[in-house]
Amino acid sequence: MFRRKTFSLKNIIFLILIAVLIIPQTRQPIQVFLHKGLALFGPSIIKDAKQSSLVNYDWKLKDNENVISNFEATKGQVVLVNFWATWCPPCIAEMPSMQLLYNDYKDRVAFVFVSNEKHAVINQFLEKNKYTFKVYNPATKYPEPFDVTSIPRTFLIDKQGHIVIDKNGAANWNSDTVRKTIDDLLKDSF
Repeated sequence: MFRRKTFSLKNIIFLILIAVLIIPQTRQPIQVFLHKGLALFGPSIIKDAKQSSLVNYDWKLKDNENVISNFEATKGQVVLVNFWATWCPPCIAEMPSMQLLYNDYKDRVAFVFVSNEKHAVINQFLEKNKYTFKVYNPATKYPEPFDVTSIPRTFLIDKQGHIVIDKNGAANWNSDTVRKTIDDLLKDSF
């Protein structure tokens, strides 16, 4: 005896969910929403004994006006380096917290946002979302600790070059933990 297959409500919902995730116009907003949920928490601080150090600061970066800057200029400062892309859902999810952090610390912390995308694409994304930070393209090979294989990847570096935070994936960069860490790093003298 054969049973006739019927579609239950669970099967229909499952098929709709799969269809929504396959369609590009709906997939990215859903992924961003999910990553925002995952990015509710701030990143973890690396214990002193496990921190690596940035020794080589020689890294050329190009801004949207094709002006070349050397990362060397950030030596001796508290620096936040973020590797990201406009098409990356976890990157998009954490950007509002990055902007809030940038708003409050831009005069005291060197923010280096890095993307491999064309500046026309980046500028359109920044303008659409009202983000005010500057984004760079790498013009030369990055220093060894920045060996990034997935994005977003963010580093918080103290004045002595110690990598205090190395976070892969979305996070809440406007968290109390990050703010306290940055405030403490800013108090430290070189």
